[in-house]
Amino acid sequence: MDIAKATSFLSAHPRAVLATMRADGRPQLSPVVAAVDDVGRILISTREPAIKAKNLARDPRASLCVLNEGFFGEWVQAEGTAELIHLPEAMPILEDYYRRISGEHADWADYREAMRRDKRLIIRITVDRAGPDVSG
Repeated sequence: MDIAKATSFLSAHPRAVLATMRADGRPQLSPVVAAVDDVGRILISTREPAIKAKNLARDPRASLCVLNEGFFGEWVQAEGTAELIHLPEAMPILEDYYRRISGEHADWADYREAMRRDKRLIIRITVDRAGPDVSG
């Protein structure tokens, strides 16, 4: 599957399951809300102490199963390399992520304070493989 087609699907269907690798090699799965930036990278907001962030700091391989709103039917898998962007560098990306998912915030100062208080970071995934090419 073309990567642009997969990220376009994700832009329209932001609910996904993120797979990261535990230290013992088994997958760790997390439901996430994802967005796509202007150059096709996947953005996910999470907290510093989250297991997915710790896993990605150790092993940056990430896979997403992106589901449509009805669950059954169309879906895509996107795989790539993740980078963790921490505050304060993450703040403008966190704002962009929010806009892509929810539009404008009623109080950006309050939003920024919540991001600092929650120790938020951005997981940014550069996609290098996508699928499926067939269903069944």
